[in-house]
Amino acid sequence: MALSRRGFLGAAAGSVAAGVVLAGCEGEGTAPATSGEGNPGAGQQPQSFHGAHQMGILPGPASYAVAFALDLTVADRGGLADVLQTLSARIKSLVEKPSDDPTDPLKVPEDNGMLTGLDALLVSGTVAAGASLFDARFGLQSLKPTALDPMPDGLARDELDPQRTHGDLLVLVQGEHADVAMHAVRRIVRDLGGKATVRWLLELFTRPDTTPEPDRTTTRNLMGFKDGTGNPDPTLDDLMDDVVWSAGAEDGEPAWCAGGSYVAARTLRMMIEEWDGHTLDHQEKVFGRAKVSGAPLDGEKETDVPVYPKDPAGAKIPFTAHIRLANPRDGKAKLMLRRSMSYTRGIDGAGLLDQGLFFVSYQRTMQAFLEAQQRLKGEPLEQFVITNGGGFYFAFPGPAEGEYLGQGLIEAAG
Repeated sequence: MALSRRGFLGAAAGSVAAGVVLAGCEGEGTAPATSGEGNPGAGQQPQSFHGAHQMGILPGPASYAVAFALDLTVADRGGLADVLQTLSARIKSLVEKPSDDPTDPLKVPEDNGMLTGLDALLVSGTVAAGASLFDARFGLQSLKPTALDPMPDGLARDELDPQRTHGDLLVLVQGEHADVAMHAVRRIVRDLGGKATVRWLLELFTRPDTTPEPDRTTTRNLMGFKDGTGNPDPTLDDLMDDVVWSAGAEDGEPAWCAGGSYVAARTLRMMIEEWDGHTLDHQEKVFGRAKVSGAPLDGEKETDVPVYPKDPAGAKIPFTAHIRLANPRDGKAKLMLRRSMSYTRGIDGAGLLDQGLFFVSYQRTMQAFLEAQQRLKGEPLEQFVITNGGGFYFAFPGPAEGEYLGQGLIEAAG
């Protein structure tokens, strides 16, 4: 049963992290699914394509995923509608039934055969619009979500690569196995044909909690710290309405936005070799948490809430610690829902490991992300993290039965 909005938020300001914008440790990770989207652990189970909100957001991440951005090559709104219908049809089919095996030797197989003999289903597929979708091509300028702008360079220690940043659409497909997620990418790209090109792609992974619990996790990022502590509880429907889902016109947004969510996606490369050369004490002071237990440095358990008034000099948790900046626990920090995963891209030209975090947050307004980022700018963690890709997007509302993703936007355009 959902807790009332007013009752929970009064407690949340003092006990739930506002969010992490770099390493994803303060509040990023897995959590139980909300009512109507499956039982705890639903991040590993195929989710329903239809509903007020898109799948793949509230349940915690699956074990594997692929995030990729598309640039559309269609020239008008009819072509955009066709792309959205094609995406919707393919994602819906992949979460509902196994692909057919190729049988006719005289035909080009519809399926690539990667999952032949397996009853493997896609867990979820989530689609979001980038700011560039609302340029002059499709006549949607007046329907752009009010805060949807291209992600600027310089939010933190940024070195954005244009080829790994932005895109008309962001697609995130998730599965229990790596081949399931990549199979989905292959099917989607084939279906779209020449209607879109892949701008950038990132293969992702994580180790989900087997028994998700609020305010604690067993999931860790590639820096070895827990990823999931303090995330707002997605089982609380009223809280998710306040934190994650746009209310459309009530928020001053175009009406079609109701049920959708702003998305901040940032590819954070970790300077792994440098990080691994620092003492445990230094690493813990950078984050403000114990590496093994996940407890704040002024506490004993992962679920303990840091009490900054009792540490006015920053003797236990430094003023520059990630958790202290991410959420000063002064009642002013806005919440967001983190759903990040790890990535690895081998090595760079210098032979250094190219690994890190694909930070993803969903929020009702972009202010939640931007205000947290402003507090974190210049923090010591930036010494070990460089942002080189990603973008800002708006996740479409969920489709009703018989509808496709983005249909409300297309129909609002007339």
